[in-house]
Amino acid sequence: MRGGKRPNAGRKAGAPNKASAAREAAVKASGITPLDYLLKVMRNSATPTAMRLDAAKAAAPYVHPKLSSVELKGDPENPVEQRVTVVDEKAVAAAVAKVESDY
Repeated sequence: MRGGKRPNAGRKAGAPNKASAAREAAVKASGITPLDYLLKVMRNSATPTAMRLDAAKAAAPYVHPKLSSVELKGDPENPVEQRVTVVDEKAVAAAVAKVESDY
């Protein structure tokens, strides 16, 4: 069949190729994955906070999916209501200071 695909030809979707499978096996054989290391650093209370935060940022994409953006489309019969909220900057600063003092 020239130019067309043969049914059931090739590797199945999601199956790793030889290089990927070998790399994954080598990482597992080493005893700890990079993600495992980042999580250990993040959870170690003796590690400086800045380092723990960096580890959490680096590990987050592998643990939590990214949120996708969604376009908000209005309905002419039910318009979207917009509210403006005034933020008390002193209250926010006090709340941030309290959280920072807990860590």
